[in-house]
Amino acid sequence: MAESRLAAAFEGEPAFVPYLAAGDPSYEASLEYVEALERGGADVIELGLPFSEPIAEGPTIQQAVVRALEAGMTPDRFFAFVEDLDVDVPLVCMTYYNLVYQYGTEQGPRPFVERAAEVGIDGFVIPDLPAEEAGPLREACDEFGLDLIFIVAPTTRGERLARMRELVSGYVYVQARLGTTGARADVSDQTEESLARVADWDVPKAVGFGIKTGEHAERIVAAGADGIIVGSALVDLVAEGHENGESTAAVADRLETLARELKRGAVAGAGGRPEPEGK
Repeated sequence: MAESRLAAAFEGEPAFVPYLAAGDPSYEASLEYVEALERGGADVIELGLPFSEPIAEGPTIQQAVVRALEAGMTPDRFFAFVEDLDVDVPLVCMTYYNLVYQYGTEQGPRPFVERAAEVGIDGFVIPDLPAEEAGPLREACDEFGLDLIFIVAPTTRGERLARMRELVSGYVYVQARLGTTGARADVSDQTEESLARVADWDVPKAVGFGIKTGEHAERIVAAGADGIIVGSALVDLVAEGHENGESTAAVADRLETLARELKRGAVAGAGGRPEPEGK
């Protein structure tokens, strides 16, 4: 099987994977914000398809989801949004399984995955789908050539961890700490332990939850991550701009600036890793 675009995005240097909720705070502004992230150095972009009960999200992203829903985001609008984006990097849809399962004229994930493939989505993160129940989605992804990314929490162990390893492709999302998403003032000391549990998996390891500065990114990569995932710190900029009445261009510039800082930090972290034994 040929290497996917997602896996290839981690080659050469650590990948920067930002997240934004599609349609927050409006369809048009959101397009500009996502494109600004690519200019800032994004290697992969995770796009949130808003769902009314985002159980894995902290307050920052929950509020982004509300703004996007109020602005009219739906699965079909999401697919149109992806088609309208002018970016060349791989795109991941992050959403909840009810939206995937109920889409189209037949129940089950296949119609959603087929449509996602048509518009240019490269993979999925579905936080509320247990690995034990992910077989049908994995089959649909295989049929249409998409990746299925799993979130490995600090508490994920045993049979569930083994099942994730069987089904994962593209990259694995390593959760840096327990709890919901959200930017933090410091980086969790659970990161190295979490990375150790997936060290022998044959996919890149991207760490998320709590990263908000270039220094955080540098430390995460120095600890062994192949990439960083950043959501809340970027969504905060969108929220601040919306609340303060800033222009779309001004917010896009701030997103691009922070993206550059995060990407630089990730690359610097690779330089701080110890040399492998025998080198």
